[in-house]
Amino acid sequence: MQAVILAGGKGTRLKEIAQLVPKPMVEVAGKPLLQYQVELCKQYDLSEIIILVNHLKESIIDYFGDGNKFGIPISYFEEPKPLGTVGGIKEIEHLIKGDFLVLYGDVMMRMDVERLVDFHFQKNSECTLVLHPNDHPNDSDLVEINKEHKVIKFHPKPHDDNRYYTNLVNAGAYVFSKRIFNFIEKGVKADFGREVFPNIYNQIKMFGYNTTEYLKDMGTPDRLGVVEADVISGKVANKSFEFKQKAIILDRDGVINPDYNLISTPDKFELYPYTADAIKKINQSEYQCFVATNQSVVARNMATEDDLKVIHNKMDTLLGKENAKIDAIYYCPHHPDAGFPGENKALKIICDCRKPKPGMLLNAARDFNTDLSQSYFVGDSERDIMAGKAAGVATIGLKTGHGLKSAKVLPDYFLENLKEAVDFIIDDPLKSVAKRIESKLDFTKKQQIISIAGNSRSGKSTLTSYLAKRFRAAKKEVFQINLDDWILAKSDRPKNATVLDNFQFDKMIEDLDAILQGKEITAIGYARHPNREVVPVKYRYNGEQIILIDGIVSLANDQIRDFADLKVFKTISQSELVSRVSDYYKWKGFNQQYIENLIADRTNVEYKTVESYQKFADLVL
Repeated sequence: MQAVILAGGKGTRLKEIAQLVPKPMVEVAGKPLLQYQVELCKQYDLSEIIILVNHLKESIIDYFGDGNKFGIPISYFEEPKPLGTVGGIKEIEHLIKGDFLVLYGDVMMRMDVERLVDFHFQKNSECTLVLHPNDHPNDSDLVEINKEHKVIKFHPKPHDDNRYYTNLVNAGAYVFSKRIFNFIEKGVKADFGREVFPNIYNQIKMFGYNTTEYLKDMGTPDRLGVVEADVISGKVANKSFEFKQKAIILDRDGVINPDYNLISTPDKFELYPYTADAIKKINQSEYQCFVATNQSVVARNMATEDDLKVIHNKMDTLLGKENAKIDAIYYCPHHPDAGFPGENKALKIICDCRKPKPGMLLNAARDFNTDLSQSYFVGDSERDIMAGKAAGVATIGLKTGHGLKSAKVLPDYFLENLKEAVDFIIDDPLKSVAKRIESKLDFTKKQQIISIAGNSRSGKSTLTSYLAKRFRAAKKEVFQINLDDWILAKSDRPKNATVLDNFQFDKMIEDLDAILQGKEITAIGYARHPNREVVPVKYRYNGEQIILIDGIVSLANDQIRDFADLKVFKTISQSELVSRVSDYYKWKGFNQQYIENLIADRTNVEYKTVESYQKFADLVL
């Protein structure tokens, strides 16, 4: 396949930088932007490159020559006058042998070209546009595609401020068949995004290839600086689908926006105040950002799929105004329960996409080359957590929305809201803590037992889950024990009980000893929310190398301490402890007065008692 690179622009927005060279020859991290594209074409064995030149063409021709030193034949066509992104293509029609790739010379890109070309031929496309959401959709040409990826609408900039648009941008890379020449007028200056595509999408087989790979117009000094930093950091190369990607996948209602129960019109949709900043932080990281949402409003006939699209367009538009973006939205319109008046019978089916099934997550992984084992799913309901576990992602439950209040299947981590979840994933605040713990372990031993104590809400359970995930990623087998499973039911606790009185200490010690001997035991279990059912928990140790014991009382007496090879205490400031306990009991449904009284009682007795266990710890974190 041939490649055509459009390199004739003047780069007026870069005039302070590009006075003596054309914009594609502006250096990025030590070499011209155009060289990155030439090397990309060589990497994917394209047969030749034709570069369309005009402004300051000599610097391009002198640098690249016939392409011999770059390992790919290069020829040039000089536009007699600037012909936009279209006219020059028409002028070289006689040189084109078949389907061909078109790249814009002012766009930094690194993508899996083979994957793009395969998509083009699989769709039997005559005109394939590379698309992606970006962080400035307001000044970009926007495209709409259907479920088959066929382009169904084209919205050149500027946009109507009274409409909601999907954030899917024409990225400036195409694969054309020769039929495209039928729609280009010779000698006429024109732009694909403004004059051609909007007029022909319903006359030619035009498809959109959505990708999260790196494609960024570096037409302004600010963007040039960002691109250069991304090249140096490795972000440009690492975003290519040559490599497996990582994703943060989000449920919608209760995570991104307040859940008003079956949102069927855009006026009911609004973002949480922190959502845009949280998603923008994902965008600036190495993670892709997807939405996977059950939307039975369609099956219930409360909204059509077109209505749902408008709601999602509003989400895209609100995020876009804050320079944030969702890379792709997956939704399930089905519902399994049929027989209700007014329902959409065709969608009342048992499907593979409705959570708790993992279909939407698996589809995202297939479409965007995502490694689910390195990814996260953030949700507020049990079905979210079940879908995440079925797909093999780490799961984060939130207190917002449904808040997992009646869930039996629990997440790997349970956090306050989307902002806290994103900060936890991207900032990785426990990484240095985990390294300190690892430095104290002897991995040559057959068994290492780590006990983790700390006050309630100090983060000890989050640390335990983090360590388990980290050890498993290092191919070590992990066994977890939660001492809360030996807490007495409220009705069985002594009057005026201390924190120690709330636990079945004798049974706990006996069971721990039995577990370590390989016997199966059943603990009474503990439900953290009043709506949750207490479910007995079975433990059976099978020789795993790492044993993690998590509990307030894991350092409370000699016999329990003696089980551990490494004793850790997780501490927290008093102000942060009060804040977290308050949030936790609000989630549990208690009023402010109850919470204040509870904190006052615990501050005088329980918190000081638990803090005293620090003296037994090998590490205080």
